[in-house]
Amino acid sequence: MASPARSPQLTPSGAQRAGGSGQLAGRTVSRIGFGAMQLERLRGERKTAVALLHRCIELGIDHIDTAQFYGHGFVNEVIREAIRAQDDVMVVSKVGAEPDPDGPLPLRLAQRPEQLRAAVEENLATLGMEQIPLVNLRRTDTGPGLRAEGDQVIDLDDQLAVMTALRDEGKIGAIGLSSVSLDVLRRALPAGIACVQNAYSLLARDDEDMLRLCLEEDIAWVPYFPLGSAFDGMPKVTDEPAVRAAARDLNAAPAQVGLAWLLHHAPNVLLIPGTADPAHLEANVQAGALTLDEATLSALDAVPSRTGDIAID
Repeated sequence: MASPARSPQLTPSGAQRAGGSGQLAGRTVSRIGFGAMQLERLRGERKTAVALLHRCIELGIDHIDTAQFYGHGFVNEVIREAIRAQDDVMVVSKVGAEPDPDGPLPLRLAQRPEQLRAAVEENLATLGMEQIPLVNLRRTDTGPGLRAEGDQVIDLDDQLAVMTALRDEGKIGAIGLSSVSLDVLRRALPAGIACVQNAYSLLARDDEDMLRLCLEEDIAWVPYFPLGSAFDGMPKVTDEPAVRAAARDLNAAPAQVGLAWLLHHAPNVLLIPGTADPAHLEANVQAGALTLDEATLSALDAVPSRTGDIAID
């Protein structure tokens, strides 16, 4: 009989995989992971943050998305405290930005090669790891958010050179990309890309061609803003009439329908919804068990994409 660690349906801790099983950087993981950014809200409640991560493992989550710039390292420190080696949780981080305590926004870009290397080193230190299994390079080619200016406008090849060097040195296991265009992804493919994180949801589907390319290349598609609404002007999936109608029919929350649609849409989709609330965490995991029949999927697929590509200056 296969041990839990070897079963594609169970996590190493023996829990049923949240959302079923998927592939991330050559590893079998649960299709629903955890985006740790919102743990910043628990900076004064460290034990609560640790308990939430323990609950993630109990619910069948075995990959966590983080960054050194989440809470100025606080989130990484909580992950280091909460996750044990025997949990075998895959930790994914990202580089390309850093905290900006004195600026108008909490973040500023850090795109230069030496900044990318320094960010990886900082992640390793706060996470207490010798290697980060996957690191996403956050660029500024597309999607809502910051735009590169001045010395932060860096050629992709220069960035990939340092990322591949870090991989060759064993400091990172695989390379991902975030906020990239289709052309940039195509340029990057020879470097070996394991993951793409772009803003994507039922109402923001401009990247369908990129999603198909990722599927062809065995690249995980990990959407951020999976329910929209992160910036003013972005449509909210939970306000869409077809989503609300499906939620009523299924006795589910609209957010669960929005997440379930993503899982049904393509087999390489992995989700990293974040929260600081245990009840919300459980609801997110339950979305992975939601079945959408053909009629429901057809109604949702017919919803037009209404992307709001908003840059913050």
